[in-house]
Amino acid sequence: MPPRTPGERIFGIETEFGTLVADDEGSPEEVVEAIKDHVFYEQRLGCIDLHARDEVFEPAESGGFLLNGARLYIDAVGSHLEYATAECRKLKDLLANDRAGHRVIVRAIRELGLQDRVDVYNNSIDHYHGHTWGCHENYLVEMSEDFFSNKAPWLYAFLVTRQIFAGVGRVGGHILAAGGRPELHEVSQNPIDYIWVSQIYNVYEDEGIEFQLSQRADHIIKTIASRVRFNRAIINPKWEHFYSHEGMHRLHVLFGESNQSEYAFALKVGSTCLALRLVEEGLVPERLVLAEPLIALREVSRDPEFKWPVALADGTVTTAIEVQREYLRLAESYAGQGQDVDWVLTEWRTVLDRLEEDPLSLEDCLDWPRKRRLVFDYRREHGLEANHPALHTLDLEYHNIDPDKSLYYPDPCRRFLEEIDILDAMTDPPTDTRALGRSRLVAKLLSHRSPQIYAFDWSGVALGRGRYIEMSDPFETYEECAT
Repeated sequence: MPPRTPGERIFGIETEFGTLVADDEGSPEEVVEAIKDHVFYEQRLGCIDLHARDEVFEPAESGGFLLNGARLYIDAVGSHLEYATAECRKLKDLLANDRAGHRVIVRAIRELGLQDRVDVYNNSIDHYHGHTWGCHENYLVEMSEDFFSNKAPWLYAFLVTRQIFAGVGRVGGHILAAGGRPELHEVSQNPIDYIWVSQIYNVYEDEGIEFQLSQRADHIIKTIASRVRFNRAIINPKWEHFYSHEGMHRLHVLFGESNQSEYAFALKVGSTCLALRLVEEGLVPERLVLAEPLIALREVSRDPEFKWPVALADGTVTTAIEVQREYLRLAESYAGQGQDVDWVLTEWRTVLDRLEEDPLSLEDCLDWPRKRRLVFDYRREHGLEANHPALHTLDLEYHNIDPDKSLYYPDPCRRFLEEIDILDAMTDPPTDTRALGRSRLVAKLLSHRSPQIYAFDWSGVALGRGRYIEMSDPFETYEECAT
């Protein structure tokens, strides 16, 4: 295992997928069950959970760990497919492991003969019914109990403004309005969706917005919240012991979305890692605190002129680009501390320069300019109004995870990976985290002909009735445990 370098951390991505199913193919719930079962029972790419990870949200056989160290499962809230990457230390490993999840799902759909009837998307919004779902980022961060009250505000300015390069773009907008308590028939039809929910909001289409940077900005109503159904936040605090290690805990970032662009994905995660290091070390100046983070979030996303002004708590007004430049200037002290660090610093600087000169020129590497060009070209060609349904369809199909169907893949942005990296990552885990040892144990169990008793979790594996392998350190590989 390579030695841990200064500031190095574990990170991972959880993607919630949207699914469209032809009317005569069955319900979406039935289809996602079929996809999940095919991956575990027919392709045998992982060990399905024999135990309930959560009696309500993840009962037994809802999913499990895969050979590549990731988890594929069905979240009972919304009955959607979800894929959580393996623990990673390198940007390339994270990207490959994430995209491998797309390929696993697409292959299952094709082998089931459903490719003409079922589509899966890594978008984050239902344009017509107001639903939203996420692509959540997880970072192992040094934090004490006062982190969210004292240090998190130093991070908001970065997370709010990074959408200028990390946003995936969106046709239209939504307006949220108070909705009161859920109706009895809503609760009875979808009881799991409304556990712990006492208030809901109504969602209306905002016809005054043609295009914005973020799919999620309109739906974020808190800076921090623990129960986030109808209470979505920038950050969701997580204190589970199995994500903790030597004073480090899991930071669960909710405000983000799944980039089709590998370049934007890598820059988003890499720059966030450096911003977190600045926060951990107390290097972010107090003036980099936003006056109103949630207002700034929406204003940056919706600014049609791409000026992106933001107000700071000290009363000054700056821009999203200048906020990002400030974090970049501070992070440049980390230059020379690793290949990923140097790549991020170089590309971060380049992107900010280009955003200042001509934001729309970045369609070669960022999602939102690429999608905007696609949408506006189609609109002009066909003489359509700003919120014509066809434009919402274009927005959706940009996020189809099947490369043969997606409107992104015919002319993709600048690559960060080779295709072979993704194919290898469908079965191979990262080799420098505990995902390696867990993967070897998954492979060992799959090789047994007779049924075995087991229970997999992120921080340990139970084999039979008397053996438990603790994997508390995510930086260790635990490779010897599979022998």
